[in-house]
Amino acid sequence: MLSRLLLISRPVLWVNTIGTTVVGMWLVGDLWRWDVVPLLLWATLPFNLLIYGVNDIFDQETDAQNSRKGGLEGARIARSESRPILLGVALTNIPFVAYFLFVLPAPALAWIAAYILIFIFYSAPPLRFKARRYLDSLSNAAYAFPLVFVPLAFGEKPVWAAAIGLMTWSVAKHTFDAVQDIEEDRDAGIVTTAVHLGPRGAAVWSGAWWVLSTACFALVSLPVAAVNAAIAGWLVVSLYRAPRPATGRRLYRYSIAFPYVAGSVAGAQLVVSLVLGEFS
Repeated sequence: MLSRLLLISRPVLWVNTIGTTVVGMWLVGDLWRWDVVPLLLWATLPFNLLIYGVNDIFDQETDAQNSRKGGLEGARIARSESRPILLGVALTNIPFVAYFLFVLPAPALAWIAAYILIFIFYSAPPLRFKARRYLDSLSNAAYAFPLVFVPLAFGEKPVWAAAIGLMTWSVAKHTFDAVQDIEEDRDAGIVTTAVHLGPRGAAVWSGAWWVLSTACFALVSLPVAAVNAAIAGWLVVSLYRAPRPATGRRLYRYSIAFPYVAGSVAGAQLVVSLVLGEFS
């Protein structure tokens, strides 16, 4: 069952939680500090199981019709697995949340609470953001919340340009990635932003948010902004020229690589600056 829960937690996407937690620490000027360990451990299996386990429970009907589900890009669960998944989510997350309540300051806890609730109700009723156009995309700004609550946990101020930049980046990426599922979502009666706008409209929507993210990143790091603009520009232009769900499916592997590449550039620059004592 543990290996099954691991698959459901989508390890290939853990970079979205682990990476932001580490970068949140680096942005306050520390290469390493031991009090980040509980947050970092929570950002591995526990929180990703919460995100994707809850998602799989409430998306069983659409996942059953989606050919890309059942592997690294997402599990295809049986109805009998819902209870064990919920138990796994509770057992892996509650101890961390209880610990945070005792040791973290109130501002950090408020952002952590928002982080948890947004991802639960992205998939779960009654809010179910993923089935509400625009809210499905905007709610994914929560992926950037570690850039806010990690500094607050340390009693430091967040680097807001970086945090807002990643929030807008996440909004763009969600709609871009959802283009590949337009047909399955439409057949299931789910009107996502991508379904509502269509592939070409989704390319314009994502492009606009990626432009905003590039502007924010430029306030922190010009190399990161340049890499972000180059990759985002290529993805958007490719989809705009061939506006079909099949194009979204073809480009998805590059979209998955996007945070690894841009994050590596940002991380390398931060680490070098911290080692040389030049980061402020």
